[in-house]
Amino acid sequence: MSYPSLAPYIMKRPWLMRWMRPLSEWYFDNAGYRKLGLRADDLIPEEDEIVQQALKRLSPKEAYDRVFRMRRAFQCSLSHQLLPKTEWTKTNDDYPYLSPIIREITAEQTEREDLESMIINKRKATPKGSSPNIESKH
Repeated sequence: MSYPSLAPYIMKRPWLMRWMRPLSEWYFDNAGYRKLGLRADDLIPEEDEIVQQALKRLSPKEAYDRVFRMRRAFQCSLSHQLLPKTEWTKTNDDYPYLSPIIREITAEQTEREDLESMIINKRKATPKGSSPNIESKH
């Protein structure tokens, strides 16, 4: 789930951030998922193994809310209608709830792979009475 991102570059420059914020808000408002009551993390495909693990780590309330949002959006899609404007997802409510867990699982897997691929080199024992830094020539 790695893809190039300009976000760190933009966030370091306040003038660029002021210019991009209205553009990003316009984009998110016109993406349409908020009009169905969804959050951005609801759009993450569930087929990936990491996402499956992240879904299992959700709190029961968050998992229930996710299923409710998905079913309500599916029902709206079937009926070709949008939710009433009062039920649209607000900008404040559209915070990441699944992405941090996905990043945590990815970091755990990377750490596990690093530990499993670690090669341990044992030091050779030096004979008694000889210095470990001095090689003897015979």
